[in-house]
Amino acid sequence: MNRVLLLLSVLSLGVSSQPITDSQRLFSIAVSRVQHLHLLAQRLFSDFEGSLQTEEQRQLNKIFLQDFCNSDYIISPIDKHETQRSSVLKLLSISYRLVESWEFPSRSLSGGSAPRNQISPKLSELKTGILLLIRANQDGAEIFPDSSALQLAPYGNYYQSLSGDESLRRTYELLACFKKDMHKVETYLTVAKCRLSPEANCTL
Repeated sequence: MNRVLLLLSVLSLGVSSQPITDSQRLFSIAVSRVQHLHLLAQRLFSDFEGSLQTEEQRQLNKIFLQDFCNSDYIISPIDKHETQRSSVLKLLSISYRLVESWEFPSRSLSGGSAPRNQISPKLSELKTGILLLIRANQDGAEIFPDSSALQLAPYGNYYQSLSGDESLRRTYELLACFKKDMHKVETYLTVAKCRLSPEANCTL
């Protein structure tokens, strides 16, 4: 009798927790993918900086601090406190927009090495995963009423033939912004995933 009750308890627990388990699994996959992209972005940026002269690094860093990334037009939390107060759906929506904003610019980061060639397909996989999470959490709400609004203009000078210095600056800007945005997405998805575990400490 005790064995039957135990079996029924396990089955009941499994049924009631199944939606949470599925969502956690999707979140785990998405977080793992963006962590991979963030680490890749860090490595590419570090390798590029290492190929520069000290003065080139100083000048490019100075210029970048004065400029804005293309994705800065996407409204997102201004600090960790606002991030923690944001809803799961809001964090997913911002993450989706950030990832989508890199679909076109990421093509210029591809080529030359196997890691670089992973960027575009990995971004596409991550975007699909985030969209699945949005649909699972939106409860019928329309998050993207106008998909055309999500399409951001490519980075400046993308179409132009650039001089050596301008090409160097564009590459630096792309790599720095890519690293910055993947860090944002990793943070947002990690916080959103944590929300599924009420007992967890989601402090950044």
